[in-house]
Amino acid sequence: MLIGIEEHWVLPELTAALTALPEGERDESLAFNDLGDHRQRLLDLGEGRLATMDAQGIDVAVLAQTPPGTQALPAEEAVRLSRTANDVAAEAVARHPTRFRALSTLPMSAPHEVAAELERAAGLGHVGTMVYGRSGDLVLDDPVYDDFFAAAAALRQPVFLYPQLPSGALRDASYRGFGSTTDLALATFGWGWHLDAGLAALRLILRGTFDRHPELQVVLGHWGEMLLFWVDRADSLARVAGLERSTSDYLRSNFHITTSGMLNPALLRHALSVTTADRLIFSTDYPFQHPSREEITSFLGEFESEEDRRKFASGNASALFGI
Repeated sequence: MLIGIEEHWVLPELTAALTALPEGERDESLAFNDLGDHRQRLLDLGEGRLATMDAQGIDVAVLAQTPPGTQALPAEEAVRLSRTANDVAAEAVARHPTRFRALSTLPMSAPHEVAAELERAAGLGHVGTMVYGRSGDLVLDDPVYDDFFAAAAALRQPVFLYPQLPSGALRDASYRGFGSTTDLALATFGWGWHLDAGLAALRLILRGTFDRHPELQVVLGHWGEMLLFWVDRADSLARVAGLERSTSDYLRSNFHITTSGMLNPALLRHALSVTTADRLIFSTDYPFQHPSREEITSFLGEFESEEDRRKFASGNASALFGI
């Protein structure tokens, strides 16, 4: 059994709304959705996607809206399109109930509507949600979102914290000066996406989110968005902040880590030195990565025991998302 939990799709109405935003508010990373055959793959919630899964050996895909979701939109539009996206995803799961599950899309730019939509989406059968570290000037650890985290913990809905384009001010300060294409790459897949998501996760820890909601579970892609590689220093932050536990302890008990198609045995070995096999989950970051069946099989062979291999391939995802 093989479950992939980070398999993207796109709602055309959402793409149209994001593209229509004024130039200064538009997310330039939307351009990646149009590279090669990405758009075709993102739109396909049927036979083409299933054929790719079959070729890779993936039994179940957990569908998630591609970045930046609805978080860049004004509140009213974000609420409307989040509801539409969740309804469409639920319909796709209903058409292929043995092959698909879905993560909900939430209107984070309308903070007081988020918990209600999370609950509604859970009622539709969504097994978790995917959010980003910032909505306009609101960061994810802002106290206004505490009701959302309380609801996620109570409903047992894992929160996948996904990368997004850094703010314009941060891009001006740190990610420009090389030409438009290199600037965008540096601010996204080359560095900025992952630093941004890792920082958002670290801020949740420092804000005491997991002390208030100890049952809350967060998922980080891309081998932990750099956090797993800096826990020695990050542990000192927890002491300074007066938290109940060390940063590394929160990572081991409140976070799950996915591969995002980066099937590198060296990254696996390091992850297992920081957390446990119970916390690692297979994903491909489809369609931006779509490793072959041979590459996946080879990577699964890197686990030292059949028990750990099964946990990574499906057991941990089944337990976390109730699949």
